[in-house]
Amino acid sequence: MKKIINTPDAPAAIGPYSQAIQVNGTLYISGQLPINPQNGQIETNDIRKQTDQVFKNISAILNAAGLSMENVVLNRVYLSDIKHFQAMNEIYAKYFTSHFPARAAFAVKDLPRGALVEIETIAEM
Repeated sequence: MKKIINTPDAPAAIGPYSQAIQVNGTLYISGQLPINPQNGQIETNDIRKQTDQVFKNISAILNAAGLSMENVVLNRVYLSDIKHFQAMNEIYAKYFTSHFPARAAFAVKDLPRGALVEIETIAEM
């Protein structure tokens, strides 16, 4: 049975999807943008700050499900430009310091709301 996870501490969905779905001991977190949940805005054009905001949003959703970054098994990182990879990776390394999850990173043509980064996450209970 699936359970919808939703928290006001992460941005509300900007479309017909859930922040996260928990099913069979796995949490699937929808791609998170660098939106501040307090005002619904992307507040910076700095890739490091945007990446940090994305991980704050992911952390809030994990917490709402009773989990933490330690439970993450996979991240998919979408970048508006591959030149942002190194800077994104610097912030990424602050959130994952051991037992690293699997990861893929892609450069894509555009991201919603002009974001520089979006990350979707899978975590195990």
